[in-house]
Amino acid sequence: MAEDKTAGLRRRFYTSVSVAEDAGAFQVLLDNRPVTTPGKVPLAVAKAALAEAVAAEWQAQDEKIDPHSMPLTQIACTAIDRLPIDRTDIVELLTKYAETDLICYRAASPQDLVELQGRIWQPVLDWLADALDIRLSVTTAILPMPQDQAALDAVRAAVTPLDDHELAAVSVLIQATGSVGIGLAVAGDRLDVAGAVEASQLDERYQSELWGIDREAEQRLRNIHADIDAAARYLALHRS
Repeated sequence: MAEDKTAGLRRRFYTSVSVAEDAGAFQVLLDNRPVTTPGKVPLAVAKAALAEAVAAEWQAQDEKIDPHSMPLTQIACTAIDRLPIDRTDIVELLTKYAETDLICYRAASPQDLVELQGRIWQPVLDWLADALDIRLSVTTAILPMPQDQAALDAVRAAVTPLDDHELAAVSVLIQATGSVGIGLAVAGDRLDVAGAVEASQLDERYQSELWGIDREAEQRLRNIHADIDAAARYLALHRS
């Protein structure tokens, strides 16, 4: 018997979805009533285009509401509910990603993979150094390599000024890619979605070309792609 993936999901309880401005913010309305976050705060954002995109996710729901199909809504709720309370912890979590940043761990062989990593990843590291004074070290070792405290301080200095909505989106980017460098490069318009996907999936795609890839791994890579796309879109709409 096929698994019912909608089991446990809340039924759609509304007919219409709209956006309304209130006190300079744009709220998502269901049947003319404000949507609230899990923290019971109105789901409101600063830009009309972002609110419309969030509203479109609610409108696209079928008989049941699937939160996993609403990534922009999830990022907005994180920004509204969690960031005002957990900002310091989240900044430290993202800073810690630099200690195991994907693009700092290189292959020693074969030569074509070494060259591919250098071609795709080194420009990101160079941009980090030039634009943000983040100078991360590179290794071919398997075990985690400590980064200089100055580099970690520079990462912290780069993410701290981000507003709550930017930080929520950048957090998704960094965690999806496993890389502070890739996440900040997207936020800094150094990488687009395609470039971020290519950089974050470089090793997996190289291995799949040699040995093939199973369905579970392919789905995981598609999910990462979707997370990167949603977070980059959220940033663009928030900053528009």
